[in-house]
Amino acid sequence: MEDCSTTFTVPAADHTGDPAPEAEDKELSCPICMQIMKDVFLTSCGHSFCYMCIVTHLHNKSDCPCCAQFLTPSQLFPNFLLNKLLKKTSAHQLSKLASPVEQFRHSLEQGCQVSVKELDSLVSLVTEKKRKLEQEEAERNMQILLDFLHCLRKQKVNELNEVQSDLQYIKEDLNSVERHRIELYQARERCSVKLKILSSDHLGIRSRTSSRPMDRIISGHVSNSYNIRGITSMNFQYTKDEAKAQVNNIPRTQSKEAAPSEPTSQHMSQSGLAVMRKKRVHAQFNELQEFYLQKRRQLVNQIEKQGNKDNTIIRREGYSSGLADFQSVLSTFTRFSRLRVIAELRHSDLFHSPNIVSSIEFDRDDELFATAGVSRRIKVFDFSSVVNEPTDVHCPVVEMTTRSKLSCLSWNKFMKNHIASSDYEGIVTVWDAGTQQSIMEYEEHEKRAWSVDFSSTEPSMLVSGSDDCKVKIWCTKQEGSVLNIDMKTNICCVKYNPESSKFVAIGSADHHIHYYDLRNPCHPVSVFSGHNKAVSYVKFLSSNELASASTDSTLRLWDVKDNLLLYFKVRTFRGHTNEKNFVGLTVNNDFLACGSETNEVSVYHKAITKPVTWHKFGSPDVEDVEEDAGSYFISAVCWKVGSPTVLAANSRGTIKVLALTA
Repeated sequence: MEDCSTTFTVPAADHTGDPAPEAEDKELSCPICMQIMKDVFLTSCGHSFCYMCIVTHLHNKSDCPCCAQFLTPSQLFPNFLLNKLLKKTSAHQLSKLASPVEQFRHSLEQGCQVSVKELDSLVSLVTEKKRKLEQEEAERNMQILLDFLHCLRKQKVNELNEVQSDLQYIKEDLNSVERHRIELYQARERCSVKLKILSSDHLGIRSRTSSRPMDRIISGHVSNSYNIRGITSMNFQYTKDEAKAQVNNIPRTQSKEAAPSEPTSQHMSQSGLAVMRKKRVHAQFNELQEFYLQKRRQLVNQIEKQGNKDNTIIRREGYSSGLADFQSVLSTFTRFSRLRVIAELRHSDLFHSPNIVSSIEFDRDDELFATAGVSRRIKVFDFSSVVNEPTDVHCPVVEMTTRSKLSCLSWNKFMKNHIASSDYEGIVTVWDAGTQQSIMEYEEHEKRAWSVDFSSTEPSMLVSGSDDCKVKIWCTKQEGSVLNIDMKTNICCVKYNPESSKFVAIGSADHHIHYYDLRNPCHPVSVFSGHNKAVSYVKFLSSNELASASTDSTLRLWDVKDNLLLYFKVRTFRGHTNEKNFVGLTVNNDFLACGSETNEVSVYHKAITKPVTWHKFGSPDVEDVEEDAGSYFISAVCWKVGSPTVLAANSRGTIKVLALTA
């Protein structure tokens, strides 16, 4: 076997150069660890190794790593000469790597002879070098400070310009509002003058009437008393709804004794309402301020993009469109302060203990609402009966039994009696509530189907999403799906765009919202990212505004037209708790409502990231006090279109009709 012993040659005095560092390292390296040898030992066969390397090797094998000759630990001997050379070589290499200052210091420490004159020149040189370095350091620091101040000045100038622009917007809007207020005041004055004229004319007629003969007065009293009796008798024939209407219009039917105090009480109630609305404004002042400035800046940006320097874009009431939008938001936001319970019913069954309501939906005309959940039943209730006929138990007008637990419902927007459901077995069913029979059953999904939705523009089209990572488009005129989208991730929710059956929003477990044009299903038009957990619901406020809910305890508002988080990053809504359950999401014009795992319903305005109001479900039953109330959560919510009324259901099966009130 080839001899791999390490040999060393001491360079002669007349060598013109040193060996290359790589060659030296190779010659001085241990054949085992391939590093510079430490504590070198020589074997009986003449090879050198690090002591720890060769000892470790001999624990496993009794031979030389280089020549395979038999070897035992007793045949190892210290290599003193090589150890000495290695120390000198190491010192030489360290001196090469040392800086000139370290080498000079080392020479002085070793007793190098230097004259006073040489020291003086060195001191002068070092002093000059020090002064130069300090000067350069000071210049660098000064340049850094100067750059910082320039940057700060530029930033503050930009902020000042922005503030001045904002102040200009505010000044313009103040003038507009003042002008409009004066116009309203003048209109009120004109109305008051007209009322005074009419009142004086009425008094003149009464004075002329008072000069008539006494018999007319008496006959008038008789006829008045007859009329009063007639009206009284008619009142007994009022229907229940008319009686409620009378109760709701008490100020117009007050007695003569209450009439003098009516203006005062109305004024007090109006002033109290104004105070409450001001408090709501101050409570959300920062967000309202930012929303107002964003609206005004967006208007100016639109004008600049259009090349229109005349910023007199006027909308209703003489306001700029930005101010008009903000006034609409402000009036809507401050109008409501609480959720009032109008009615309550139980979704419980005598023979079915699970009562979780997974979905609750109004029909096309908002006359009926349907509920579904783990009880394997679709129950349809008459809304007016639930609200106007308070009873302990409300019976559904229609009840349909299903084979599996239900996850979602969707009414057809054209055919009043048609309703679609999705269930835990992946079956999508279209029902006729009139006949209480299923019309179509689609069984292509392989796992639980979480969501189903009828198109608002095409009555025969519906979409569903499932845990099998498939989104399927169905047509009630066909027995199978017409389109299939493989998402590669679990689907939690699907929703058609309200103005087009060609666009579908899909919420998935990958934390994203995928927006598809069904004419090109290979790739999504947009993918909205921002949620930190699965997206559980998607709902459209308009054709361009999309709201989403996630188990990261947030709601978000997106612009599907421009693929942006609407109103920049501000429109992320927080205030409810949602970490593991489906708690519902519903939208209505400017408002969003969702459930919470704290058994509360939270209502948001789309311009404010904190809840406008909320309502906590509670149980009036004594026997329920012992139960763990914290285990319940809101499981479904649904707005009544164009109304401040919202339906909410929880995991206990309690359904409440709530209304936003001042």
